[in-house]
Amino acid sequence: MTQGDEGTPPGSVAPAAVPAVAGGAGDGEEGEQPAPAKRRRGLRALLPAPIWQVGRLLFLALIVEYLVVPQLAGPRKVLRVVTGVNPLLLLAGVALEVASLVAYAELTRSVLPSEHKLGLFTVLRIQLTTLSVSHCAPGGSATGSALGYRLFTHAGVAGTDVGFALAMQGIGSAVVLNVILWVALIVSIPVWGFSAVYLIAAAVGALLLGASAFLLFLFTRGEDRVGSALERAAGRVPFVDGPALRRSFVQVAHRLQEFGHQRRLMIRAGLWASANWLLDAASLMVFVGAFGRWVNPDGLLVAYGLANVLAVIPLTPGGLGVIELTLTTVLVGFGAPRSVITLGVVGYRLINFWAPIPIGGLAYLSLQVDPGGPKEDHRSRTWPIRHRLGGPTGGRRRRFGPKAETPD
Repeated sequence: MTQGDEGTPPGSVAPAAVPAVAGGAGDGEEGEQPAPAKRRRGLRALLPAPIWQVGRLLFLALIVEYLVVPQLAGPRKVLRVVTGVNPLLLLAGVALEVASLVAYAELTRSVLPSEHKLGLFTVLRIQLTTLSVSHCAPGGSATGSALGYRLFTHAGVAGTDVGFALAMQGIGSAVVLNVILWVALIVSIPVWGFSAVYLIAAAVGALLLGASAFLLFLFTRGEDRVGSALERAAGRVPFVDGPALRRSFVQVAHRLQEFGHQRRLMIRAGLWASANWLLDAASLMVFVGAFGRWVNPDGLLVAYGLANVLAVIPLTPGGLGVIELTLTTVLVGFGAPRSVITLGVVGYRLINFWAPIPIGGLAYLSLQVDPGGPKEDHRSRTWPIRHRLGGPTGGRRRRFGPKAETPD
């Protein structure tokens, strides 16, 4: 006999078990209905779930970088360094970062065809938008490049020309960055000695250059075979036009081959890519100097090149955390005070990484109002919207039938 059967008289029937009601006793019919789903409130209700999650992670990273990391260098030292900061040098660091972005926009304009030259302001807004997305999205630069492709085509540039420009921009920037790093290593190793971190960065840089060389080979020597392979692969994917994809790849390959014979254009693009990297590195140097300590240019270029080469590995969007850790570790290894380097690096990353996120959002909104393309293309793109709103009569509805009236 179990414990629940002790109070049941012999020969009697035990009462049937009453099923539990979700709402508890006394709830009646209300307890039988499922509980309503919780609704998200406030800002969370306005944003999609993925954007909300990414925003929370970025906010957490912002708190860690600017409230927790400086404390690792010692609160008293940090306070003493902050009180002695030079505000004019901080403004100079911001100006150098802006100049770096302008140089990057000019790099893009230099590889666009002359018939599709966009204004500097338009290209700069597109670059800021792609930077904003690449600093937030898990896909990083790949997601930003996809959005950049869409914005350039919306501004009136042919898709083939956009693909060529983005390919040249990425490959050229990677090559120039590795050249800067290796030149800095050649100068720095005899002075500061060899480090295992140099070997890791050199290996990553070699892989990056190898990938760039392989892509150049595919575009210049094996475009027919690669185009056929892309067409066959696209045939297995729904809603993808294989022949169109092959034609686009072949056209980009031909443009790249033509670009290889234009020496002056290649030199101009290389100079703009070098200006982009060197101005960005100069901004880092000035930010560190604003807190009271100047770093040797060769050591700073080594740390800068190492950080950006390692940031190519897609661990975090925009190299968040990777660049900060590498810059701080290497620059402190060159003999600079940790408190100065920590504040200089987080100040530099505030302008280099965090500032383009909200500014890029505003740039994207401005591009929706004014894409920056030719006026005739802009009118042709906006005509379907006017047509849906009622045609060129300013939104009036036309009445059809035997008594149709002609609008004034």
